[in-house]
Amino acid sequence: MTSGGELALRQEYVIGDEIGRGRFGTVRRCYAVATGEAFAVKSTLKAPLREADPLDLALAEQESKVHLLASASPGVSPHVVALHAAFEDADAVHLVIDICAGGDLFSLVSARGRLPEAEAADLMAQLAAALASCHRRGVAHRDVKPDNVLFDARGVLKLGDFGSAEWFAGGQPMTGLVGTPYYVAPEVVAGREYNEKVDVWSAGVVLYMMLSGTVPFPGATAAEIFECVLRGNLRFPPRTFASVSPEAKDLMRRMLCRDVSRRFSADQVLRHPWIVSRGGPSPMG
Repeated sequence: MTSGGELALRQEYVIGDEIGRGRFGTVRRCYAVATGEAFAVKSTLKAPLREADPLDLALAEQESKVHLLASASPGVSPHVVALHAAFEDADAVHLVIDICAGGDLFSLVSARGRLPEAEAADLMAQLAAALASCHRRGVAHRDVKPDNVLFDARGVLKLGDFGSAEWFAGGQPMTGLVGTPYYVAPEVVAGREYNEKVDVWSAGVVLYMMLSGTVPFPGATAAEIFECVLRGNLRFPPRTFASVSPEAKDLMRRMLCRDVSRRFSADQVLRHPWIVSRGGPSPMG
């Protein structure tokens, strides 16, 4: 992490136009002074976080370390947004990351509705590869959702936004209610200790959304959604899922399994017949 904040950032990068905005910061296009290469810079202001929630501030201040651990070479998955530089001062944290000019999965599903199984399987294979890579490095993302599933200019999927990520040293359990209501795992909602398989649950919700255009655990408020998540009654309404294969439903059941010991790991998702065959016909195994 480089000290000096925005001044140091501007010595190394030319800052361009804003390409995204969140509650506590912005994402802007930037260019390396030395090479002209294009990146994105995510700038998070500390003052609003300090006022809103000390946990959010702590996560923002550790984001660069956890993101670097998740994306550092060698052997990192090409489906993880890489962190190239980090700058921090008393006011803000600035992270220079891969630019993902192809939009995000939420926009894709919003525009097109349900995706064909072959396309959904290919995207899930890329997402599971990203998660497996993170988990091998001891990093849990903890906020897997379509908004954080990005695409580069060539259409390659990249898992981004490690603002809620945590390092689980030596398999230590994690705690804390983090994530986004529709996608958060039941053990997180229940306030129990949890492990990296919370990411697989969230990815299962993403898969359900890709194949149906809806979420499996709906609600009008966060409290209603959490109640639905805790019940965990996974259903496949016939009108929506009539054309979805048994193999795809089997994978969703294994990812959206309330029993964490029986829930698939990211590596097991990659080995599932539906993923291996990329959504094509395949004998169940």
